[in-house]
Amino acid sequence: MGDAVLMERVLRRDRLLLVALLALLVVLAGFYTVFGVGMRMSAMEMTAMRGMRDMPGGAVPGDWRPGYALLVFLMWWVMMIAMMVPSVAPTVLLNAALLRHAGRAGAVPAISAAFLAGYLAVWAGFSAVATATQWGLEAAGLVSATMMTLTDTAAGAVVLIAAGVFQFTPLKAACLIQCRSPIRFLTERRRPGRAGAFRMGLEHGAYCLGCCWFLMALLFVGGIRNLYWIVGLALFVAVEKLTPFGAALARFAGAGLIAWGAVLLLQAV
Repeated sequence: MGDAVLMERVLRRDRLLLVALLALLVVLAGFYTVFGVGMRMSAMEMTAMRGMRDMPGGAVPGDWRPGYALLVFLMWWVMMIAMMVPSVAPTVLLNAALLRHAGRAGAVPAISAAFLAGYLAVWAGFSAVATATQWGLEAAGLVSATMMTLTDTAAGAVVLIAAGVFQFTPLKAACLIQCRSPIRFLTERRRPGRAGAFRMGLEHGAYCLGCCWFLMALLFVGGIRNLYWIVGLALFVAVEKLTPFGAALARFAGAGLIAWGAVLLLQAV
């Protein structure tokens, strides 16, 4: 009886430690996102000026040095970490619980780290594409070099409508099912060892990316470093994935985005 109680305490301590480490990762990523290390302005400053499309006398559009391109990539990636880790945390914790139940508690740190590394590698790939897209749009004069938002209302309206339509597509539905069911994913995709966990993280990250990539494109509408949009999208993604009404919410949000975009498009014409 004493050994069982001791084991339960150890397992509870391990669970709390894993939760604390995930929370710490999100907090650190959040601080980096808010203060924008190396960027021209902090996210708080850009959020305070959210009504502005551009600033006269700002940076030359598309004039990026390699160091600045790296900073923009890190901005995107760390922002994705802050936004997406909360929604993947239940899968990481469930996988750790299954390992403990199988008598492999000692493997939990390495397996959890490998799974999370694979998941975040997918978002690193997305961040690289987002960085290149931002660079190209900025060079074309479609995105502000200082405010990091689309400079044309009509273009923003089209993105809103497209994002809303995406919410009703089979791809969105298929990916959302996988993201909303950690048990199903871990049962169907389970692989042994750290390499297997890394691959599982890649696969889960791919489903989450397929589910959310168009939502992240909305940052070009509201401002890539607008804290209201960042927090709002992060909360929406978490609710969409983790609550019983997530699938219905996805369709409701899609209809709302289409309506919003249509209104803006009519105003811009």
